[in-house]
Amino acid sequence: MFSIDCAAHRRTYEAALRGAGFRLTRPRRAILEVLSATDEALRPEDIQQRAVVRCPGIRLATVYRTPNLLADITCIRRLHQEGHCQGFALASLSHSHHLVCRNCDQVVEFPGSEDIGGVIGQLASQTGFQIEDHLLELVGICPACQASDPGGPG
Repeated sequence: MFSIDCAAHRRTYEAALRGAGFRLTRPRRAILEVLSATDEALRPEDIQQRAVVRCPGIRLATVYRTPNLLADITCIRRLHQEGHCQGFALASLSHSHHLVCRNCDQVVEFPGSEDIGGVIGQLASQTGFQIEDHLLELVGICPACQASDPGGPG
């Protein structure tokens, strides 16, 4: 987890937005700061409740639009969760994957450098698809949730 208050990260996200033709507006910055302050995936409603402290007047409609824009330019990641359609988490600007806790929605990002090219190539051969990209999200129970459930595995 990191904060975009760090000047280097702020410049990185500003550059990503500028490169896509956008500015780091106050609502976008508030959303990035909310996501950088937690290690859990947040739904738009959760983001809005936390972002209003940093950007009074931020509307839920803005919060629904902004994460999709930020996800499209890979500043944040869409995470698909049980019980609700999707959550969002801050992402590094390099290719990565996620572990998501089924109980508390904690998100752990891990590098995407592990080569799954063999699997992708095999699937392309078997299906005839021209595969352009992939998402890998692993769902399980984090160590803290395992420890708090004495009857659970672990």
